Amino acid sequence: MLINTAALALRDMFSPPFRRVLAKSLALTIGLLVSLWIFLEWLLSHVVALPHDWLDTSFSVLVGIGLVIALGFLVAPVTALFAGLFLDEIAELVERTHYPDAPPARPLPIGCSVLSSVKFFGVVLLVNAIALPLVMFVGFGVVVFLVANAYLLGREYFELAALRFHDEATVRRLRAHHSTRIFAGGLIVAGFLAIPLVNMLGPLFATAFMVHLNMRVIRL
Repeated sequence: MLINTAALALRDMFSPPFRRVLAKSLALTIGLLVSLWIFLEWLLSHVVALPHDWLDTSFSVLVGIGLVIALGFLVAPVTALFAGLFLDEIAELVERTHYPDAPPARPLPIGCSVLSSVKFFGVVLLVNAIALPLVMFVGFGVVVFLVANAYLLGREYFELAALRFHDEATVRRLRAHHSTRIFAGGLIVAGFLAIPLVNMLGPLFATAFMVHLNMRVIRL
């Protein structure tokens, strides 16, 4: 069931209405990352002055490598930050396309959308910050990344989808009752986020996926 749900969410992402939202999200993400790259290179070149040309060249190469690693690390959280602004729009597209007979959903207020964006950014940043050194120095960071993201992101995205139809108390009951299914769905989302560059699509995929999962839970 979950594999079919994931395949349906992937198909959604590349349909014309979703591509527009995807383009806006990616444009904001890439624009911020490129701006950050330019600013950091400019800052380091003006702050650090080395006495020898070979030292300066070596430093520039190391800085370039470091910036690639740092920006690669920031792709997922920055994408989550901007994609959070469009999650409600994605949820509405999924509901309207696949579940036209469902009761009308309640769009999240703009304040909640902004708060969700910041929350997603914080969650993804925290999990990646914990997992990255474990991957580099311990070796089991991938397990930490998958398990932590499965729980945190599964929970956050399911709540986003369910709150469009239910109050908070009902959402908590649904989450507790279907915790295993939501965690398994979270593993699929976490696996998606673990793929470099593809993880830029992660928040939009996760939203579509959890909207489908929520609608199927409701109908059980």
